[in-house]
Amino acid sequence: MAISRDKKEAIVAELKDKFSRASIVVVAQSPGLTVSAADDLRRKIREAGADYKVAKNTLVKIAAKGTDVESLEEFFTGPNAFAIGYDDPVALAKVLVEFKKENEVLQIRGGMLNGTMIDEKAIEALAKLPSREVLIAQMLSVLVATPTKFVQVLSGIPRKLLYALRAIEESKQ
Repeated sequence: MAISRDKKEAIVAELKDKFSRASIVVVAQSPGLTVSAADDLRRKIREAGADYKVAKNTLVKIAAKGTDVESLEEFFTGPNAFAIGYDDPVALAKVLVEFKKENEVLQIRGGMLNGTMIDEKAIEALAKLPSREVLIAQMLSVLVATPTKFVQVLSGIPRKLLYALRAIEESKQ
């Protein structure tokens, strides 16, 4: 069934908006994926704060013009799906890689991360990273460790003086 021109223009506008805001876009193919599995994938991707879109390659090419996604044009052949992440690229990569382990039908072809093309191996490596919250916590613990150690060293001087004075007091009694 043919799509009307108005609907095509709406799809292009929506995709262009999503591509311009995206921090990560992953191109995947899923031939033979069941409807229930596709719904499950969409739900997991939505929970990760991302979108999963299937559109004709000609519409995607038009929408990608002027965005970083334009560099992915080599992947715009065959039936493609686009996972589009906005805030946390690691969360989207984790969802896709975990889903791929469960359903071998899903094929990750490549993607774009903050304007840089990445391949399937890079997406898998990205999925192995800790989440954003864990990385922030690790960074804060590193930043807090140095001042904490410094305070402990500085507090050791009066403590040792106090121990020396108590030792002198006990020896005089």
